[in-house]
Amino acid sequence: MRILIVSDIHSNLVALEAVLQAVGSFDEFWCLGDTIGYGPRPNECAALIREHATLTITGNHDLACLGKIDLRDFNPEARKANQWNGQQLLPEHRAWLEELAPMMIVDREIMLAHGSPREPVWEYLLAPETASANFELFTQQICFIGHSHVQLGFRQRHGFDRVERFFPDLLRVPPRNNVIDLSSNCRFFINPGSVGQPRDQDPRAAYAIFDPSAGTLTFARVEYEITRTQRDMVEAGLPGPLIRRLEYGM
Repeated sequence: MRILIVSDIHSNLVALEAVLQAVGSFDEFWCLGDTIGYGPRPNECAALIREHATLTITGNHDLACLGKIDLRDFNPEARKANQWNGQQLLPEHRAWLEELAPMMIVDREIMLAHGSPREPVWEYLLAPETASANFELFTQQICFIGHSHVQLGFRQRHGFDRVERFFPDLLRVPPRNNVIDLSSNCRFFINPGSVGQPRDQDPRAAYAIFDPSAGTLTFARVEYEITRTQRDMVEAGLPGPLIRRLEYGM
């Protein structure tokens, strides 16, 4: 069984299409929020997620584009991009987004949260100490998260307090640490990284493939035509810093 897991698409249609083409077939598709915001193609990205995704939750930028959280909580560039994204949304995509929640319990083993179980809209899970505090707040074995735009995971062995943080190294040939054994006696946070605006110094679109039957998680990246997205952002009048950062993965 292949479950495609993505997060933080941020209206980057070119990156999302590249991920779908690279993955090919899948049995399910889970989206961890921030389908829109930042980028130039909110309606097209919303339409693709509505067409393909089995499970979708919302993120802070989705909520900001809908006017559900204060835009003053964002920096000037993100604020302008979110305002523009919200103005572009077609009514059917707006209605769909408004029904989504930032956290979801899938079953006894799996939970989804955009940020964290403690604060699903805003909290960044980047440090072992933050992950440790959040492990106490859910009972499932795995919580899939997004929000930070960093492809990483946290592992805590049952009966122990210590939390280990791990990163894939997909710039190596062959890739290193890209397949994680989830069948071990551990609990996990897994972040598939950002499709549309990575911030881990790798500009390629990030995603993950979860195989619950095999008990594995595979981190992956795919190149996409960044200049196409940048050109669309220029035409839309979106902020320059958001356009330039795409090519650096920052």
